[in-house]
Amino acid sequence: MPKQSTDKEWSDKAKNLIRSELKRKGVTYAQLSDSLQEIGVHENEKNIANKISRGVFTMAFFLQCMAAIDVAEVRL
Repeated sequence: MPKQSTDKEWSDKAKNLIRSELKRKGVTYAQLSDSLQEIGVHENEKNIANKISRGVFTMAFFLQCMAAIDVAEVRL
């Protein structure tokens, strides 16, 4: 049976996934904030950094970020 992950481990996976996509695209939190604004999502750079740092954010926020940086496919 596979080992069960803790909430912290899942949060770490989530934050690492979004960070890796941002890095791959060469996008900073400030640029992400601007891109989110363009699609109608109002998050400032500090709030984005805090959400991602904690690794606790909604799937909606994750999808908004992926749309904002033009990521159509994510490998888990």
